[in-house]
Amino acid sequence: MIGAPAIVIAAGLFAGSVCAQPFPAKTVRYLMPQPPGSGADTIGRIVADGLSQVFGQNVIVDNRTGAAGNIGAEIAAHAPADGYTIVQVSLTHAVNASLYRNLSYDLLRDFSPVTQLASSPSIVAINPALAAKTVAELVALAKAKPGAINYASAGSGSSTFLSTELFKLTAGINMLHIPYRGGGEAITSVLAGETSVYFSPVSTALPHVRGGKLRALAVTTAKRLPLLADLPTLAEAGYAGAESGSWYGLLVPLKTPPAIIATIRNATLVALNKPETNRRLNELGYVLIGDKPEEFAAHMKSEITKLGNVIKLTGASVN
Repeated sequence: MIGAPAIVIAAGLFAGSVCAQPFPAKTVRYLMPQPPGSGADTIGRIVADGLSQVFGQNVIVDNRTGAAGNIGAEIAAHAPADGYTIVQVSLTHAVNASLYRNLSYDLLRDFSPVTQLASSPSIVAINPALAAKTVAELVALAKAKPGAINYASAGSGSSTFLSTELFKLTAGINMLHIPYRGGGEAITSVLAGETSVYFSPVSTALPHVRGGKLRALAVTTAKRLPLLADLPTLAEAGYAGAESGSWYGLLVPLKTPPAIIATIRNATLVALNKPETNRRLNELGYVLIGDKPEEFAAHMKSEITKLGNVIKLTGASVN
């Protein structure tokens, strides 16, 4: 849960901003660049519902999918800067900054940041038939037979691909990449033994880990997850620098008035800290953040640089 002082401050600021501003006086559009039922959509609907309660106005999720999230972001970049269009972005958009050469928007220059909502780390999951019970043993196997171990991903440029490639670079190993058309196909391949390794979102892998169908070796966060307190981090396993995972945050069009941005952020903090919202997101494996706009901007810039370097080294392409 976000710290209690932040809740008190946020609640006070939110109340003050409502007194000084008429915003929001009508329905707010929550642009969702990912399809219904996706992990991004799940967290977005939870947050939008919380915002509706805090605002006292409808906050409607508008799924505008396509081009790996670029279509929704493009719509948001050209929307009126009045606070009535909020867009949820993710690690995918930081990847797109390097993966696509001719985007009609710039993640850092065409938006004003509101806050990072949450991060969603990955589990280093393997098929139990693979003779490794620790990350060190996985690395040893990969070094003994370079390219013999394969790993699944949701496609080149996906977070599952980039997380694994970052780990490979950090550990100095070679594993064969087998791309699939989404996370569902990828994890199914590991369960079936077609592939051996998958850097899976927590919510996707957890039921299979608990059921004994997948073996979890580590989480990709810098700190252990309360949900998986016994599972070491990659840094604890000896591979600091390989931390990765998905994240989600809110942006508004550039030139949105600062008072409106503050109102949206403060309402978001109040919504995230509702016990039921907090519980639901934690159970899905999300780590709640709620940082300041400048901190979220710095995070996006850092991610674009880090992921851009991985894309360059791996030669990942949208083709």
